Parts: sequence; C-alpha cells; structure tokens
Amino acid sequence: MSDVWIVAAKRTPVGNRNGVLSHLQAWQLASPLVKAILDECQLKPETVDNVIMGNALYGGGNPARLAALHAGLHESTPALTIDSQCCSGMDAITLAAQQIRSGSTEVAVAGGLESWSRAPLRFHRLLNATPQAYDRPPFTPWPKRDPGMLEAAAELASIRQISRAAQEQYAVVSHQRAMRNRQAGLLSINGVSADEYTRDLKIRLCERLPAIKGEVPHQLTAATIASESDAAALVLLVSDKALGRLGMRGNAVRWIDGLSTGADPTQPALAPIKTAQKLLETHNIEPHQLENVQVMEAFAVQALAFIEDLDLNPEHCNTRGGALSRGHPIGASGAIEIVNAYHALQSAPSGAKTLCAIAAAGGLGSATLLESS
Repeated sequence: MSDVWIVAAKRTPVGNRNGVLSHLQAWQLASPLVKAILDECQLKPETVDNVIMGNALYGGGNPARLAALHAGLHESTPALTIDSQCCSGMDAITLAAQQIRSGSTEVAVAGGLESWSRAPLRFHRLLNATPQAYDRPPFTPWPKRDPGMLEAAAELASIRQISRAAQEQYAVVSHQRAMRNRQAGLLSINGVSADEYTRDLKIRLCERLPAIKGEVPHQLTAATIASESDAAALVLLVSDKALGRLGMRGNAVRWIDGLSTGADPTQPALAPIKTAQKLLETHNIEPHQLENVQVMEAFAVQALAFIEDLDLNPEHCNTRGGALSRGHPIGASGAIEIVNAYHALQSAPSGAKTLCAIAAAGGLGSATLLESS
C-alpha cells in the first residue's frame, strides 16, 4: 500500500450567510481553488485522477463535478459529492486518501464546499396537502430523539457544567488567534481576502449579548455559537509514486489515517471524542505527543468538552482560530481544519503530528492524523 501525501492545501475566505460571498454558488467557490492548486503544483488538468468533495446544503446534483468542469479538469476525470453533514469535507479527504492507499488512484483533489446563502428551499411532500418548507432534514428516525444541534449543545453545557463565562473566554481567544493568522492557505476570491466574521471580540461585548439557548449559568449566545457561512477548502493528495514522479516533496505532509464513527445521536457534539481516541490508540500516539490539534468549534461547549476528555493542552488547540471566529460552512468545515493543519505543519519539526476532529448531526464523528515530513 502506498503512503499518502498532501502537497497543496487552499481555502477561500469564509463569508457570512448573505454576506460577501453570497452571490456565488458552492461550486463557484471551489472552482478557483482547483485552478490555484494545480497552478501552484505546476500540474496539467489531466494529471488529476479523481475529485471528491463534501457538501450538505446544495440540494441535489453533484456540485463537485460542476466545480471540476468549471476549473478546466478533463471531462474524463470523475467527480463525487458526499454528504455526512459537518463531517463531509473531512470524510471526502479520507475517502480520497484511502483510494490512493489502495492503489486505485494516484492524484486526487478533495475537500468541501458550501454556500449557506445559496441553499435551496426544501419541502416535505405531503399527500393531498400543500408541501411544507423545513429548515433541516431529520438526523435520526426517532422524532423524540432528534434534537436540533442548538438544543443538544445547550443540554451538553448543562450536563458538563460548562459556564457561559468559560464559553465566552474560549470564543474571545479563538478570535484573537484568527486575527493573527488570517492568511494561512487563503485564496482571495472576487476581491475578498479575509474571513468576514473574524473580529477583535471583547469579553465586555460577550457579557451584553442576550442568551439564545440554555439556562443560567450555562447559556449559549451568538458569541459562543459558530455563524452560518459560505466557503470551500480543498487539498491535493498524491501517492508515493506520484510524489516522486511529479517532484513535489518540498511541502509534502503525510496523511497517516482517517476515521469516522457513530455515537449517541442526541449528543452529536461528543461523537468525535471516541473517534479521536480510537485513532490515536490505533497508532500508539498519546495526546501530549501531538504538535497541535484542530477541533471543530460549532459550539464553544463542543470544543471545551473535547479538550477536557482528551486531556489536551488548550494552548495547542486551534492555534489559528476555529469556527467560532470564522463561521461554519457545514460541508467545508472539516476540510478547512485540514488546510489549517497542513500549513501549521510546514513550520513544524519533521515527524510532528496533528489531529483534526469534527462532529456532525446524527451522532457522527470524524478524525484525521497528519505528520510533517
């Protein structure tokens, strides 16, 4: 089996829902990334064997194929769009990497794309009745065990006794880190060159925000919930053979492994904890041996619970900020984590390892291990 290498990683800025990128379809966000990655690596379009992208909101079709064709990839290059909700972008990269490891693919473009702004209206089709619009599909087959992500996060904050103050402090640090690291792997799109939501967030502002969900003193507010967003993030993965043939060893990061597991659908935020633990155990890695960790911040309580249960040093987690300070473009968020991890590993010593982890509605967790070369 071949080793798998990431040799390029780029993302768009993250735009607010109905914000600076709202005029673009999801595939229009991803297409420039494909072109930029190929240009950076000096590769011809026909070099790419496969394209896999994650998406949750497009509403059907195959936006990965649209992005690939618009970017100028050869029409014979296959493209696949997958949906595992928030895990989609990371799962797409894992699927592409596994194909390379198996020997069926040598060069693949993979990641995620999402436009919350351009998501279509969705309807229940009812017999003998007018179709009714809905905000989200069911995530479990049991209506009484299918909480919204907001409700589940508020319950988690209460169960784990994670205070509003602790969540706000975490959010402030996330924004501070993002302010210092805006340009890592970021490709300017239509004149937009920075994440729209990132700001100099202060505790005094957080304290004035009204509670959105939860009970005192564990409330959730707009500062401690990631905003609905638009973005795309992609990586170029290659086999050992392609790495040598194409001469791309300079910036290569090794993809060690990826894993997806299921957990209690009523507490989806906890799902990636066991995923990450299992992945680390499989490779005999202790949490303190990790160079840094990328953990999803759909909610501050989600990240804080993950850090606590894996006994991680908070100073080593999301050192470039997270979703609280950027926004959460569902299908792209896991891929954004991997793009950030790739660029952080460029300045790390050889053999340094990074863990990326993300949760999804329905009780799904995904995790990825990377290593600097």
